[in-house]
Amino acid sequence: MFVFDNAIHVYDLSDGNLRKDRSDSAFSRDLLLALGSARWPGYNTGEIDFAKRWSIEELYQMVFVDAPTDMAMAQVVPIFDWYDEFFAPVETQHAMAVAYPERVLFCGGVDPVYRGLDYALEQLNYQIKELGAKSIKFYNGHIETSWRCDDEKLAYPLYQRCLDLGVKTVQFHKGLPFGLMDLEPLSPLDLQRPARDFPAMNFIIHHLAIPYFDEAIWVGARFPNVYLSLAGNLNAAVFAPRTVQKQLGRLLMEVGVDKLMWASDAALSGGPAPYLRAILDLEIPEDLRVGYGYPQITRADKEKILGLNFARIMEIDVAAKIDELAAMS
Repeated sequence: MFVFDNAIHVYDLSDGNLRKDRSDSAFSRDLLLALGSARWPGYNTGEIDFAKRWSIEELYQMVFVDAPTDMAMAQVVPIFDWYDEFFAPVETQHAMAVAYPERVLFCGGVDPVYRGLDYALEQLNYQIKELGAKSIKFYNGHIETSWRCDDEKLAYPLYQRCLDLGVKTVQFHKGLPFGLMDLEPLSPLDLQRPARDFPAMNFIIHHLAIPYFDEAIWVGARFPNVYLSLAGNLNAAVFAPRTVQKQLGRLLMEVGVDKLMWASDAALSGGPAPYLRAILDLEIPEDLRVGYGYPQITRADKEKILGLNFARIMEIDVAAKIDELAAMS
């Protein structure tokens, strides 16, 4: 089975990356990590120190050596509320793609209110033309300066610049607030108009936009260029299988398997190995199939979700890539 992890992150939660002008509780790194642990019980066993600058070697070991991952996308997380150089910086995501070019694609990230729109456009030029970004990640919900993804003056120039530079897949953190920002900007409903206005562009919604799951369903089901990344969501199969069975059953029935993809969100989630094992064993139980009409998930469905769908979007020749990786081993 070809495994293509949609999102991994070389995080920098170190003291050196913390903004010195943000010391109040609303911008607390400890709050951020506590929220993550509360949201996904079982992720953090206390064995890993997350409040550090992760190395690309650590992440490679976790994703590709300890787990049967074939490819992954190292994604910038453009959150500047606490951090000088973003939650997952441009520099380290690019460095991982350079170190492991056969396996890792670089996904850049910009924010139009972080140093302004002109700077964000300049960064798109740099990250795509100079660093080779294959996709761009956005995070529009901030504590003080949120923005809407359907803002024609602020967001649309970013999408158009991506298209002009040959990048047609853009990705959005939706739902799952990291701290005390307002929840409403993280709804996926502001992606409907961009999806209509930029039909040549692929829009990927991460995390099923929890708690806006219904909204993500309705957007993903209706727009042919909107996809749903179960980034971190499928990992709950280890400790909350019923939640995953219900979500996945509804996704298969209402959105369709071809619109779904998996992401581990390593390193904050820990390594993907136990989650992959749980996903491979996952079934939709009879009471959900009979009571709600959900289909059973098949091996072919899992192959699409775990790698083939994202490979198709990123125009990866899977057969050729398998041969290439086999020749390296």
